[in-house]
Amino acid sequence: MMNQVNSPGLWALAWRRLKADSVAMISLGVVSLFMLLLMLSYSGLIAADWDTEAGVSYAPPGFLHTANQQLTQPPGEQLSKPEATPVVADNPLDPLRDVIRELNQAQSNKDAAATTSQPENKDSSEVVDPIAQELAEIQAELAKKQQVQHLERADSLPFGADKWGHDIIKKTIKGAETSILVGIVAALLATLLGTLFGATAGYFGGRVDDFFNWFYSIFTSIPYLLLILSVAAVLQQKGVGTIILILALTGWTGPFRLIRAEYMKHKAREYVWAADAIGASHLRKMFIHIFPNISHVALVQVSILVVGFIKSEVILSFLGFGVPVGTVSWGSMLNEAQNELILGKWWQLTAATVAMALLVTAFSLFTDALRDALDPKLK
Repeated sequence: MMNQVNSPGLWALAWRRLKADSVAMISLGVVSLFMLLLMLSYSGLIAADWDTEAGVSYAPPGFLHTANQQLTQPPGEQLSKPEATPVVADNPLDPLRDVIRELNQAQSNKDAAATTSQPENKDSSEVVDPIAQELAEIQAELAKKQQVQHLERADSLPFGADKWGHDIIKKTIKGAETSILVGIVAALLATLLGTLFGATAGYFGGRVDDFFNWFYSIFTSIPYLLLILSVAAVLQQKGVGTIILILALTGWTGPFRLIRAEYMKHKAREYVWAADAIGASHLRKMFIHIFPNISHVALVQVSILVVGFIKSEVILSFLGFGVPVGTVSWGSMLNEAQNELILGKWWQLTAATVAMALLVTAFSLFTDALRDALDPKLK
C-alpha cells in the first residue's frame, strides 16, 4: 500500500516562509515581548504601582542610585563618634525666631563679661526657644525617614521620574498596556465591521452593493484625522472604550474595500456553485465556504490596523481627546512631556517615543512579512 502524502496547507506554507525570514522572526520576537508585557501589566504582576511616588519630582535617570551612594556610610564610624548636641536650624515658620535670636545674642554678650562661677545661674538666665526641642525631634525624624526611603528605593528609578515622582519605566509599561489594548481591540472591531459590510456588498451585489459603496464613499471623502476628531468631539466622554469605538467606527473602510473585492471574485468559483447546488444558505456560503479562503486578507488587515490605531490613540491622547485623567498611555505621556521638554526634562519623552517606535517598527515589518507569506502567488 502506498503511503498517502498530504500537501501542506496555506497556513503551513505561510509559517514555513516566516521562519525563513530572519527579519520577520526578530520582529515577531519584539512584538511577542510587548504582548507579554501587556498581559503581565493587565494582570497586575508588574507596573501595578506605577502611580505611587517613587522619587522626587523630575528625578533624572540614576538619581536615586547617586543619592544612595552619598548616604552610604560605615556604621562603625557613626557609632564611634560622640553624640553631639543637636543643632536646630532656623525655621521660617517660627514666629519667635528673630526675637529669640536677638535676646540670646544680648544675653551672650552679658555672660561673656561676667564671671562663670555659677553655671546654673547662666542657664536659668538664657532665653530658651519654647519649640526648639520639638523642631529638633521633627527634623531628626524627617531625616531618618528620608534616609530609609532612599535606601529602600535605591536603584529603582534607572530612567528617572516625572513631575509627580512616578517611575518612568513602570509608567511606560502601563502606557503600553493602554495603547496596545486600544490598538488590538479597535483593529478587531474595525476588521469585523469591514468584513461584514464587505461580505454583504460583494456577495449580494446590486442595490446592496450600491448602498455600501455610497456609505463607504462618505467616510473616505472626509480626511481621516478630521473624521476621528469629529467623532471624538461628538462623543465627548473620554475613556478607553470611547477611543476604541471611535477608531473602530472610522477604520473599517480599508478592510471593507479588500473583503468586498475578494467576495466578488470568489462567489463565482465552482465550490460556491456546488454549495448552492446542495441547498446551502447564503450565510453558510458567505462565512463557511468563502470566508476561510480569504481569511488571510482579514488577518493582514488586523495587523495593519493595529499599527495605525496605536498611532491614532497617541495622537488623540496628545491632543486631549484620548484617555481620561488617571489613565496613562503613550499619548498622555507625550502630552505631559511637551511641557517638561521646555524645562530640559527629556527622559519621559524619550521613554514613550522609543517604546512606541520600537513596537510600531516591529509590527510593521512583521505585517509586511506576513502579507508576503500569505500571498498564494508566492511559492
